[in-house]
Amino acid sequence: QVQLVESGGGLVQAGGSLRLSCAASGRTFGTYAMGWFRQSPGKEREFVAGISRSGGLRSYADSAKGRFTMSRDSAKNTVYLQMNSLKPEDTAVYYCAATSEGVATVRTIYNYWGQGTQVTVSS
Repeated sequence: QVQLVESGGGLVQAGGSLRLSCAASGRTFGTYAMGWFRQSPGKEREFVAGISRSGGLRSYADSAKGRFTMSRDSAKNTVYLQMNSLKPEDTAVYYCAATSEGVATVRTIYNYWGQGTQVTVSS
């Protein structure tokens, strides 16, 4: 089992940057592929980015390509989401998730979830 705690959210102006962090507990971090999802009011939770166990494979939603970068630091049991050129439509609660399967874009594949961190982008 793994517990996930996100941090790094906040209020930023359009065009700005934020880096989200997700710290995982346990010594099995390396056995999980990780993902970032987001959910805004009235919308379903959607995939943003995913990374494989080794960090060698990454997947991004079209909305994130070219602006967001996901990475992982196995020594720190942490994954990151660097978000640049933020837009008001990026406003959402961002969730970190872990799966014992491979990199996946489908929400139901993920077994463990953090509590989320709010990102608000003002215009």
